[in-house]
Amino acid sequence: VFGLSSVAQVVLGRGEFGQHLSINLGFGIGVTMGIHAAGGISGAHLNAAITLTHCITGNLPWRKLPAYLIGQFLGSFTAAATIFGLYYDALYDYSKGNFTVTGPTATASIFATYPSPCVSLLGAFFSEFLATVMLVLGILIIHDEKNNGALKGTQALLTGILVLGIGLGMGMNTGYAINPSRDLPPRIFTAIAGWGIDVFRAGHYWWWVPIAAPTLGSLAGVLIHKLFIDFHNQPVPDSGNEKRPPVVETS
Repeated sequence: VFGLSSVAQVVLGRGEFGQHLSINLGFGIGVTMGIHAAGGISGAHLNAAITLTHCITGNLPWRKLPAYLIGQFLGSFTAAATIFGLYYDALYDYSKGNFTVTGPTATASIFATYPSPCVSLLGAFFSEFLATVMLVLGILIIHDEKNNGALKGTQALLTGILVLGIGLGMGMNTGYAINPSRDLPPRIFTAIAGWGIDVFRAGHYWWWVPIAAPTLGSLAGVLIHKLFIDFHNQPVPDSGNEKRPPVVETS
């Protein structure tokens, strides 16, 4: 909701109600609040690529994968529907009721990502791959208690800042989906809500890239962290064998 509404305000406001920075801030704030809302309950994956990676690496049972994916899909789809309702009048005024994917009054990019016309499909794929590598690598570093992990309670904020940084530096080529759950459900919503099948044809059938590239990027991020950081972490001192005086509880 925070991310899509910030895009809607920039596009429909014709630059008078925000710029590229405000979009990045909107997504960063949304991620931070999402982690605070779901972190203690489900781990707040919020990202299908990360959930799948957890299953592949053995950190999450495969039987839980459908529940996570369904939750992510419903959350993202509902967010798109919410922003569509919130800005319906502005959408209609901006496009004169003609919801298009490309052209001077295109509005589909409010909800899902599309590559820049100057970027090749291979270049766009690499952009999504690299941005997701940085996302997952950053998340692992933030939560790495064996290294120099973040202070307890600051992980959500730092992850939001991480997403902000990715948007600031890697958002031009593709709009940095870096998350199949963030891109596919709103795309399906736009196909239903009036933009039609063009949302899947645009950008040389771009729609599959925000699914495949973040998934591969997430796995690569885990591998990089394991090879270059985790294997070199100093083991946590085991003081369990030390004899300690018994703890006496006093009233």
